[in-house]
Formats: sequence, C-alpha cells, structure tokens
Amino acid sequence: MAGKRSRKSIKARERGAGEKGVAKAGAKRAVAKEADAKPVLLSGGNPQIAKADGDTPVQAYIAAMPEWKSDLGRRLDELIVRTVPGVRKAVRWNSPFYGIEDQGWFLSFHVFTRYVKVTFFQGAALRPVPPGSGKDKDSRWIDIYEDEFDTEQMARWIRQAADMPGWRGF
Repeated sequence: MAGKRSRKSIKARERGAGEKGVAKAGAKRAVAKEADAKPVLLSGGNPQIAKADGDTPVQAYIAAMPEWKSDLGRRLDELIVRTVPGVRKAVRWNSPFYGIEDQGWFLSFHVFTRYVKVTFFQGAALRPVPPGSGKDKDSRWIDIYEDEFDTEQMARWIRQAADMPGWRGF
C-alpha cells in the first residue's frame, strides 16, 4: 500500500507541474493576443475594458464602442469635460464613470444594442428628472438612441449632478 501512495503522489506532483507549465504558456499567449486583438464586445455591443482609473481607459472604451455609439461617447465625454473642469474618470464594470474628487461619482454610461444608457447616480434630484428609473430610488437615466442627443439638456443635467454629493460605491 505504501508503494501505491508514493506512486500516486509522484503522479499528482507531475500532473501539477504539467498544469502549471500549460497555464504559463496559455497566459503568455493571452498577453500576446491581447496586445494585437480588437476590443472584445460583450452582450449588446458593450466594450470589455479592464478596470482602471484615468482618461486612457475611458478613451479606450469610447474608441471600442460600435458604430454611431463611439461618436456619441466622444460627444458625451467632451461635454462632461467641458461642463465639469477637472472631472475624475475611471472604467468600472465595463462602463466609464465620471466624478469629483472627494465627492463621489455622478454619472456613468453603458452601451446596449440599440442605445447608450446614461445614468445619473443622484438623478432623482435633477430637474427635470431623467425618464428612466428602477429599484434604486436615487438613480435615474436616459437612453440615447441614434440621432437623439439633446446637448443642452444633457449639459444642464451634468452640471446639476456634478454639484451634488456623488455615489461612493467603489
């Protein structure tokens, strides 16, 4: 019986070493592919962008947005930056987030098949209140379809949202 145990443990160690070698080789291939690959689009065409802080990941997200949505993403980003100087940016949960340092996040957007959803985390306090609502009593959103972007109303909402305490979820 002792002989069987030692053979089993040797085989288990060999199998473990083999799996580690395969895992390392797979990781190297994945890194190489990631550098050359186009962005991955998730359900509804939402870009898969790694969690990170700053303008660079937000711009990568916007560049990866499909079709007309990329232009809309650029317009939203430019409007937010122009309306809220010094705005803080990040990508979380495959969505760009915008906030004020030490105040929290006030806005995020997310790509869906036919529209882009712009969520205001304290949207119930905005005037007029954005039309979309759900289980969260504070958040409100607007779904923007192709050629339906009201720049003036969006700027008013952004200005109001940036002046309120934001969401501090992460």
